Amino acid sequence: MSFNYLKKMPTPEEIKDQLPVPEHIKEIKAKRDQEVADIITGKDDRFLCIIGPCSADNEDAVCEYIDKLARVADDIKDKVLVVPRIYTNKPRTTGSGYKGIASQPDPNEAPDMVAGLIAMRKMHIRAMTETHLTAADEMLYPENWGYVDDLLSYVAIGARSVEDQHHRLTVSGFDVASGMKNPTSGDFSVMLNSVYAAQHPHHFTFSGYEVKTTGNPLAHTILRGAVSKHGNSTQNYHYEDLIRLHNMYEEMDLVNPACIIDANHSNSNKQFKEQIRIVKEVMHNRNHSTEIKNLVKGVMIESYLVEGCQPISDHQTYGQSITDPCLGWEDTRHLLYTIAERN
Repeated sequence: MSFNYLKKMPTPEEIKDQLPVPEHIKEIKAKRDQEVADIITGKDDRFLCIIGPCSADNEDAVCEYIDKLARVADDIKDKVLVVPRIYTNKPRTTGSGYKGIASQPDPNEAPDMVAGLIAMRKMHIRAMTETHLTAADEMLYPENWGYVDDLLSYVAIGARSVEDQHHRLTVSGFDVASGMKNPTSGDFSVMLNSVYAAQHPHHFTFSGYEVKTTGNPLAHTILRGAVSKHGNSTQNYHYEDLIRLHNMYEEMDLVNPACIIDANHSNSNKQFKEQIRIVKEVMHNRNHSTEIKNLVKGVMIESYLVEGCQPISDHQTYGQSITDPCLGWEDTRHLLYTIAERN
């Protein structure tokens, strides 16, 4: 057989029983969920900053980073709502390479999905408990939702997943803000059709059940740049791109028009230092155009303790990415204060 069934996975309930979210943290999460929702719907004019490592590969380093982030977040809380990235699943273009802590708790050892689920929840709960910041993650595998639905205040659907029917329908059942990235082709229509699907109710099969959803009015767009047919990165965060997206939103039956700008990936051509310039341009465009200010609700930034990235080895640099390169902490701190000044 092509499938070799190794072991039966524990249910979400079993994992949650083993690693429950403390009651007082549930209250904090509910408040944070509402704050993010209020920014997406326009009730709160603060700017959303979804920021953190490309992939959350090491619990101690991630929690140390988020502890630093929490101190800055408190300073700028009147202008900016900071949501740390704790990305525990990593999409791979070719299917090879490190796929995140939820699959591989130790990058130097073989995958272990059960240990990965435990490591993922343990890290999220520790970060929430120590900093009171609830996080964002990418929903790479839709049926993992049950393992994280009590942890996340924001969900992203990646460029390679946004055209997938199962992802779109699953997001229609989420109760938190969910961003749908443009596909790698850059087609805005594909992204907006995904938002349309996620905002409307559906009837489908999920995790062994027949289910109905009510639709997610907090589904919105994320611009992350694109790749041309020649393999070159093309950007879509510029003024003209945002006006075009604004006009396309107006032509569709969508509620809560909103966009997050992903400052890395194809928008920066993975030149991580360019994120600083890109974010500043986004802030300038918001201050120049009422339409863009009302549409663009925040940015995504890839950042960690140590700038750049490194290969996986047995002598890792603590707090440096093992996937895409990230801004270092000092650049991150300065950029967050700049965002607050310009919002």
